[in-house]
Amino acid sequence: MNRTERLYALVDELRAIAPRPRTVGWLSARFGVSRRTVQRDLQALTETGVPVRAEAGRHGGWFIDRRTALPPINLTGPEALAVATALAGAEDATPFSAAGRSAMRKLAAALDESAADEVRALTELIHVLPARTAPSVLATVEQAVAQRRVVWIRYADAAGRESEREVEPGGLLAAEGSWYLVGWCRHRRAGRGFRLDRIRAAELRDEPARERTLAALDRDLAGRIRHTETLRSLSRG
Repeated sequence: MNRTERLYALVDELRAIAPRPRTVGWLSARFGVSRRTVQRDLQALTETGVPVRAEAGRHGGWFIDRRTALPPINLTGPEALAVATALAGAEDATPFSAAGRSAMRKLAAALDESAADEVRALTELIHVLPARTAPSVLATVEQAVAQRRVVWIRYADAAGRESEREVEPGGLLAAEGSWYLVGWCRHRRAGRGFRLDRIRAAELRDEPARERTLAALDRDLAGRIRHTETLRSLSRG
C-alpha cells in the first residue's frame, strides 16, 4: 500500500467507527507502519482540511468529525448476515469485489458485539476457491463499465481460439455461475457477451462508449431478465 492509498484508508477507518477514536499504536499495527509514519499521515490529513481530530487522555486517540461520516445504517440481524454472506462469498473475479474486505470490516464495526460475533462466525464457514480471471483484466473491465469507455480485449472462445475485439461496454451480467461483459462488439457489429474468465488481456481506451440499452444489445437477454424480475416481484407479492 503506497502513501496515497494509506491516507484514504486512514480516513475510511476513522469514518467507519466515528465518533470513537483510534490510537496511533492501533493504526500503526493496522497498516503495518511506524507510529511516526501514522503521526505524519494524520498531520498531513489535518493540513489538507480533512476533519480528523486528536483527543488526549486514557481513552483518547484520533477520530473524525461525525458530521463528515455517513449516517448509521440500521440493519436487522438477518439483513446484516445477508450482506456479510454476499461479501464473504464474493470471488476475486466478481466485479467490484476488491473493496469487499474493507466493507466487511466497516459492517462489523457498525454492529453491536453479539451481531458482529455472529457475522465473523458465519464468514469463517464460507470459502471461495481462487478465481481464473486475471486481476488486471478484472480491474480494466470494471473501469470500462464504470466510466463507459471503449475497451480492447483478447478473447478466447469455448474452443480456445483467440481473437481481438474492441467493445463498447453496456453492463455486467451474472449467469449460471459466470460473469459476462455485455457490450457492442465492433468486430461483429452486434451485441455480445464475453465471459470474464475467457478474457486473456484487456486495455482501456480513451474513447467514450456510446450508451446502449440492454435491449439494444441483446433483445432475447433483455426479455429473460424482465421475465426473471417479474417472477421475483410475484414471489414477493
